[in-house]
Amino acid sequence: MAKLNRSNIGLSLLLSMFLANFITDLEASSHQDLNQPYRTGYHFQPLKNWMNDPNGPMIYKGIYHLFYQYNPYGAVWDVRIVWGHSTSVDLVNWISQPPAFNPSQPSDINGCWSGSVTILPNGKPVILYTGIDQNKGQVQNVAVPVNISDPYLREWSKPPQNPLMTTNAVNGINPDRFRDPTTAWLGRDGEWRVIVGSSTDDRRGLAILYKSRDFFNWTQSMKPLHYEDLTGMWECPDFFPVSITGSDGVETSSVGENGIKHVLKVSLIETLHDYYTIGSYDREKDVYVPDLGFVQNESAPRLDYGKYYASKTFYDDVKKRRILWGWVNESSPAKDDIEKGWSGLQSFPRKIWLDESGKELLQWPIEEIETLRGQQVNWQKKVLKAGSTLQVHGVTAAQADVEVSFKVKELEKADVIEPSWTDPQKICSQGDLSVMSGLGPFGLMVLASNDMEEYTSVYFRIFKSNDDTNKKTKYVVLMCSDQSRSSLNDENDKSTFGAFVAIDPSHQTISLRTLIDHSIVESYGGGGRTCITSRVYPKLAIGENANLFVFNKGTQSVDILTLSAWSLKSAQINGDLMSPFIEREESRSPNHQF
Repeated sequence: MAKLNRSNIGLSLLLSMFLANFITDLEASSHQDLNQPYRTGYHFQPLKNWMNDPNGPMIYKGIYHLFYQYNPYGAVWDVRIVWGHSTSVDLVNWISQPPAFNPSQPSDINGCWSGSVTILPNGKPVILYTGIDQNKGQVQNVAVPVNISDPYLREWSKPPQNPLMTTNAVNGINPDRFRDPTTAWLGRDGEWRVIVGSSTDDRRGLAILYKSRDFFNWTQSMKPLHYEDLTGMWECPDFFPVSITGSDGVETSSVGENGIKHVLKVSLIETLHDYYTIGSYDREKDVYVPDLGFVQNESAPRLDYGKYYASKTFYDDVKKRRILWGWVNESSPAKDDIEKGWSGLQSFPRKIWLDESGKELLQWPIEEIETLRGQQVNWQKKVLKAGSTLQVHGVTAAQADVEVSFKVKELEKADVIEPSWTDPQKICSQGDLSVMSGLGPFGLMVLASNDMEEYTSVYFRIFKSNDDTNKKTKYVVLMCSDQSRSSLNDENDKSTFGAFVAIDPSHQTISLRTLIDHSIVESYGGGGRTCITSRVYPKLAIGENANLFVFNKGTQSVDILTLSAWSLKSAQINGDLMSPFIEREESRSPNHQF
């Protein structure tokens, strides 16, 4: 067999993708837009059926891997969940691989749930995941690649010693609340650490800590890594280091550097949102302590203030960055999902790093998206007069990348924010584009129909508040994503989302970047300080009938310093349709030595 290197791996992958997509395009090109107007062009999704949590993303031998919760039997969630698997050379174009594994052992016979990949010092990847056992309890299992020389890791095996971590009368862990192991990290003492999400009967959320010398025999620590009362079940925890300088990522097991903070992210099942804190990890006591001002509850900042859950990061050691994935679920009723034959997207992968202030994470679409850019439109120094709307011509408005930078001069004209206005989503929900304020709403109207019966608006409003301490005026920037008029179909969830953006408009421009992809709108405010993702299903604003506008409905003019918009080409995503799912018997006997 010829020696594999990254270039011929990529050539082989691209050739396979071309052939698979050529067949698919022949079958679907004549009616795809009519029958599937909400399929995305560059967001990751299987060709059919249900997908939820991203699992075990990694790079291995030059190939990116994404595993994900997948139901091979239909477009709604099923207890027989498996680990779907796709690979890529660029995080943009993807080819599906056989599912990594399915329910097959007593320890996962009722479902293979979420988990993570850890790369061992010898370069071998190992999966820890939650299985639902024969008693319908949640336990933690391991899976290993059959052939580590295969860069696509197409076959995985489960050692017969599974499960590795269980609940019992001694540890008192609830078997219904024990799931989603993280990527493990190696301590100075040579022991591996991993956390598993849990909660107690009185709603204390827990990151239960386990240790192991050999990655096979695990012992529960006396104390959790972290906990918080009255937060309920902690799903899909993610624990990773971040550098306090620059935007480069940090390898998960990095130790000894003074310039590192840690991030703990948890997905709260009671709210279905992802929250994070920034803090310090005591490696001797194995305790994580959030920085002053952070509490691991609903008051913590969110990774995304829209439809976004069960997120997972990984360290890309090739480009020295940490990359974030997140599950974006549907806003349509289940009957519509069944009719279209699929449900669930992944957000476009984001680079994530710590802001210079050390108080928030920044997120930005990975640079590889630029390979999809086509025709570009550029505006410079335009004035958006009060009440005006300008159409952006020359781009494919249903599949685009838009960046715009605003400057507001007459800040003294901003409305005063009431002290009770502490919930940004509520503020956004109570107003719409007909409610004119001093400064705003101004922003983008995307996926707009020709007659403006349908549109999704992503916009800002600026308020002022008087600081009685030093008599200085402070400004508050609100970012909203309003889906209330996104579709004539009233059966969809058309909630409005909102968040505050931590910028000062008196000396900073207000920037907005929005990725538009048929049924998903991903928006980044203030250079990635605030992210909002929405799902919309227009009946009229589809394909060539979708329009893009920039608008200002406030009473004061707003300057557009720059606006750049690109048509985006479609990526090749999972073009080789998975055959009907018949999992092979896992009777192999590979070497399970770690």
